[in-house]
Amino acid sequence: MKTSSMVVLATTLLLTVSPSAAIAEGHFYLAGSIGSASLDDDFDGFRVDTDSTAFRLVGGRQFNDYFSLEFGYHNFGEFEQRFDDGGIPVNIGLKADGFTLGLTGTLPVSENFALFARAGFFFWDGDAEINNMSQARPEDTNPYLGVGATYALTQRLSLIADWSTYELEDTQSDVLSVGLAYDF
Repeated sequence: MKTSSMVVLATTLLLTVSPSAAIAEGHFYLAGSIGSASLDDDFDGFRVDTDSTAFRLVGGRQFNDYFSLEFGYHNFGEFEQRFDDGGIPVNIGLKADGFTLGLTGTLPVSENFALFARAGFFFWDGDAEINNMSQARPEDTNPYLGVGATYALTQRLSLIADWSTYELEDTQSDVLSVGLAYDF
């Protein structure tokens, strides 16, 4: 399915399941997080098993205590690994970034603490290099899933920690991150 078709389908689905009464109760939020992304995959005969520094920026509309819609940008950083191929150094560089659209379900545990799960679509593109020469520029739309927890530091500012997994063509990248969210 084409990326534009996926966006239309996801948006239609999200608007269909969101009750209008919940929209009146909610609020908007912005969040940012930084963490570690991992990748373990074969690339042109080389086993790339490394980590990178990733970051995410999101904005969302929380409709009630349990449900929100999120749109964001996620950057995996660059996965870099050096190999020695018969005495010849080979540098592999893989990177990906893109936009997310998804739903988040929240389970309040106490007044300040909540657990959450998220799922959606990741609209991404990437770059794969060997010795600083581009080998491929993949792009795709794939699902992502995540779980985490939030702790309210103040009425508007929360600490967030989560684990998310992103499908990137035939591989996946797991991301552990921490950050802050601000409610409007």
